[in-house]
Amino acid sequence: MLRTLFTVAAAAALAVASPALAQDLGIAVGETAPAGPLQTLDGKTVDLSAYLGKTPVVLEFWATWCGNCKQLEPAMRAAMTKHGAQVKFVTVAVSVNQSVDRVKGWQKANKLGGELLYDKKGTVSGAYDVPATSYVVVVNKAGKIVYTGVGGTQNLEAAIKKAL
Repeated sequence: MLRTLFTVAAAAALAVASPALAQDLGIAVGETAPAGPLQTLDGKTVDLSAYLGKTPVVLEFWATWCGNCKQLEPAMRAAMTKHGAQVKFVTVAVSVNQSVDRVKGWQKANKLGGELLYDKKGTVSGAYDVPATSYVVVVNKAGKIVYTGVGGTQNLEAAIKKAL
């Protein structure tokens, strides 16, 4: 059911030319960021809790096939360059219409910085109520969500400033 809903939501988000405004959908700002199991690209299990509550975190729920993710990529790379010493960047590759091997191939060719993890069972995507790929969640050092947004033209700089 979650996979079907996520696929429909992702398709709808891709069809929309303009991005949704922050906090339209997904987990609420002010909530404590949920933990959950993810997989490294070499198959090891890691819990999202390993990153939360220590430093600000930028999560992007992402896919190799996502046009909005591709559009957001330059801004994400710039944010990583500018804030990488202060903020942890975690890209969560959703399991909808892609395999871990496809994600590995993409990473080898494109070398996205930060942590790139795979949500094999959709557990973390479900916990964040992810409405579509290119969904960004910014978490402050205390583990509280300070920003959510979806789309390829999000203002990541303003979102990250909320967490610093």
